[in-house]
Amino acid sequence: MAHRLQLRLLTWDMKDTLLRLRQPVGEEYASKARAHGLKVEALALGQAFGQAYRAQSHSFPNYGLSQGLTSRQWWLDVVLQTFHLAGIRDAQAVAPIADQLYKDFSSPCTWQVLEGAEATLRRCRERGLRLAVVSNFDRRLEDILMGLGLREHFDFVLTSEATGWPKPDPRIFREALRLAHVEPAVAAHIGDSYFCDYKGARAVGMHSFLVVGPGPLDPTVKDSVPQEHILPSLSHLLPALDHLGGLPSEL
Repeated sequence: MAHRLQLRLLTWDMKDTLLRLRQPVGEEYASKARAHGLKVEALALGQAFGQAYRAQSHSFPNYGLSQGLTSRQWWLDVVLQTFHLAGIRDAQAVAPIADQLYKDFSSPCTWQVLEGAEATLRRCRERGLRLAVVSNFDRRLEDILMGLGLREHFDFVLTSEATGWPKPDPRIFREALRLAHVEPAVAAHIGDSYFCDYKGARAVGMHSFLVVGPGPLDPTVKDSVPQEHILPSLSHLLPALDHLGGLPSEL
């Protein structure tokens, strides 16, 4: 009889895999600006945020920790630059908005659990799989997970801020394997980024699955990721694990 692989550990990305923002970033920023007497279009803020976030990530990767920044200061700078790009150049007027946004994005109320996430996590644990988080996130993640009722599902939470290693750095995946005392061949990672999640985990010998949503597949994904590794929704995970031979037998 052929040997069936039995997975022992599943590691999870967080944003846009298990959680998402309740409102688009531009709408959140515009709402807080209005509360402080500034009128800025949500669309303009959303576009400006994308530019500011990419520039900040390039200049100060992983919250600028190795360059002397804190993650809080990193995010405050992103907000200031976002408003600057959207035409609001009065940093003194934007500073209290930035402070409020940092607090709001620390709150579970700003986030929502994706459909099927909690049921999938519960069923994985019922099958005897250990679960952990491996996420490019800052120190606020633990409290967000607690507030949303998800923290109890995970043995441990690894963030890029806590470890100093953002995905796809192999060290953050290896640290998860070390903490779980498992070899990469019996571990799998689930996430929505082809580069950071899917390729990052596979580079250290783990299995991986890519959450893609219902839309058309990116050509790179379509050409590079086997169909059985693609998850149109979280409800597809357990059948995919069955196909891999990864679920411990039910009692």
